[in-house]
Parts: sequence; structure tokens; C-alpha cells
Amino acid sequence: MSLEPQEFMSKMVSRIGFTDDDRQVLQSTAGWGLEIAPAMADYFYEYLGRDAEMSAILNESEGRIHRLHETFVAWFHEMFTGMDNWGDAYAERRWRIGLIHVRIGIGPQHVVPAMAVVVHEAGKRAQIDDKNEQLREALAKICMVDLAFIEQAYIEVSSAAVLKETGWSEGLFRRLVKTGAGSM
Repeated sequence: MSLEPQEFMSKMVSRIGFTDDDRQVLQSTAGWGLEIAPAMADYFYEYLGRDAEMSAILNESEGRIHRLHETFVAWFHEMFTGMDNWGDAYAERRWRIGLIHVRIGIGPQHVVPAMAVVVHEAGKRAQIDDKNEQLREALAKICMVDLAFIEQAYIEVSSAAVLKETGWSEGLFRRLVKTGAGSM
């Protein structure tokens, strides 16, 4: 059960309907994205810091919150630039970001609401700055692509760990999950 980031990116772009027009509108507003990124990071980490569990993760080591703030600014801006037009490098980076979320213990129950905050606050800022609806929609779409990578990382890491520890085949594991879900 090994994810291929480029294949996953292509599938998510198709499912979410992230179009060439979306790419163009984001790239044409990349300067604005970089300009608002620090404020978005401030709001994002203020929001997360209100949760005791997330606050503990964010402040676990000296300087982590500062590093995360810088990483957020880069991540946010990359959604506008696409790095390599939302190609292989973008997909690889998003996959690594997902794996980092798993490694440091940020659970899915935190990721989805946090991404909703990004979409909501960036949308509000776009409205204040008199940006068009197309920009808000394009940004929401690429945020959902990024969110899919983070969520998939939990599935891939958990599945790989179970398969390694148990020696089960992937087919058996999938059957057990499907059967288990049916009994809940």
C-alpha cells in the first residue's frame, strides 16, 4: 500500500476539478498570497493554540512554533505558485508534509478543521482585498488537494504498520477493514 505522490496528485486534481484556469488565477495572485501568508499563519496557529492537545504539540520543543510559522508561509505561498505547475515536486512536497503531520502526532481530527480555517480566513481576506470569487474557489480547491495528501498519509502509515506487524496480505487487510466497517 505505497502511495505514488504524482499519481495521487493527478487523481485528486481530477476529482476536485482543479483546472488550468484555477492554476492561472492562483499564479497571477501569487504576490498577494505571499503578502497575506504571515497573517494567515498567525491566525492559523492562534486557532490551533486554543486546543490544549494541539498547543502541546506546537510547543513541544524550543522554537517549533517559529519554524512551523515559517513553514506555513512557504506552504501557503506554494499553493499559489504551484512550485512546478502543481507537478511532481508539488506532489512530493505535499506527501512529505502529510507524513510529517503523522510523525509529530497531529491527528486527522485537527487537520480537517484547521484546513477549514485556512479556506475560510483566506476567503474573508480575498473578499476584503476585493479579489474575485474565482480566486477563492481556486484556493479552496487546492487546499482540498493538500488536505487529501495529509489525510491519505494517515491511512498509508497506519496500513503499512499493520501489514508489517501482522504479516497480513494487503487483500486480507482490506477485507478485514471492509468487514469491520460493516459491523459498526
